[in-house]
Amino acid sequence: MILELEQDNLQEIINQNENVVVQYSATWCGNCRIMKPKFKKEATTYEHITFVLADAEKFPESRKLANVDNLPTFAAFTGGKLKNQVQTNKYDVLKELISEVTSN
Repeated sequence: MILELEQDNLQEIINQNENVVVQYSATWCGNCRIMKPKFKKEATTYEHITFVLADAEKFPESRKLANVDNLPTFAAFTGGKLKNQVQTNKYDVLKELISEVTSN
C-alpha cells in the first residue's frame, strides 16, 4: 500500500501500521523525482509494509520523526519506532533499507 500525505499526520500512520517506509522529498528535488517511481514499485512488492510519500517542506511535524537534513531521505519505522534511515538516490540502498523492515 502507498499513501501520499495530505496532512501532517505521519505519526498516526506509523502508530496504526506495524511496518512503514517513508520517502521524504520536495517538489524541487530532482533526485526525489527520480526515486519516486522506484519507491512506488517497491510498494507493489510488499503487502505487509505501508509506503508513505511525505513532502518534507509541507509537513514539518512528519519530518521531525526522522533526521531529515538532505533529500531524498528514506526512513523505516517498525512498531512505531524509527528503525533506520538513509539519504540516497541509489535504488539498491533503498531496497536494502526495505529489507531491514521485512526481516522482523
